[in-house]
Amino acid sequence: MPASDEKLHGDVGPSLKGVAGRLTEGQMRLRLVDERRLNPSSLMPSYYRTDDLKRVAAAYAGKTVLTAEEIEDVLAYLMTLRPDEKR
Repeated sequence: MPASDEKLHGDVGPSLKGVAGRLTEGQMRLRLVDERRLNPSSLMPSYYRTDDLKRVAAAYAGKTVLTAEEIEDVLAYLMTLRPDEKR
């Protein structure tokens, strides 16, 4: 990610190509809802957690980044990313 403030971007995540072949639906859901349960030092935001967050603007306190329906929509898309079948 070329940018002048690159040091603030953290690590770029792995490719999502074939992710549905590497992770179960439940594993992906947990990562979307709260990746820090698996990796406490992760920079990935918790898209559905509202408690114990740091530096949240007052307008967003107590609100999730994504709704439950949006989490399921993202998950449905990720589940389509199957590994290429070798023929």
